[in-house]
Amino acid sequence: MTKWEYSVAPVLNHAAAQILNNFGQDGWELVTLVPGQGGNDIAYFKRPVE
Repeated sequence: MTKWEYSVAPVLNHAAAQILNNFGQDGWELVTLVPGQGGNDIAYFKRPVE
């Protein structure tokens, strides 16, 4: 069975692509993106534990 670890991070709208790409390069998969306060979104990521 796959075991997962999770991360939650703010995504600044002016740098969203760069932030998401950085997480992706580290092996994180975006699970969902929800609206946050102040116009910035909150990203939830997961990746398998090795």
